[in-house]
Amino acid sequence: MTNPRQGEIWWAEIASARRPVLVVTRSEAVPVLTGVVVAPVTRTIRSIPTEIRLGADEGLETECVANFDGLQRILRTSLTTTIGNLGIRHQEICEALRVMSDC
Repeated sequence: MTNPRQGEIWWAEIASARRPVLVVTRSEAVPVLTGVVVAPVTRTIRSIPTEIRLGADEGLETECVANFDGLQRILRTSLTTTIGNLGIRHQEICEALRVMSDC
């Protein structure tokens, strides 16, 4: 398995379910960690500042969001296939984290 990078969207096998997630852990730390922090991707769009909108430009079939209010740590080995990435919108991770933590 290749090491995931921050801003990439992957399929993850979590609790007997397969779902897309956005990698939040910084890229440099991923190779030495057994777990990574991810934002679950959902079709429930609430239009709040702790969401990053995703869609076809990021490799997803439908309009959805990465939900930073639901951050979770998962095993790196749970990530199975790369779907896409945020590309030039990478900085939106920092903004969503700032809003989520109310800092």
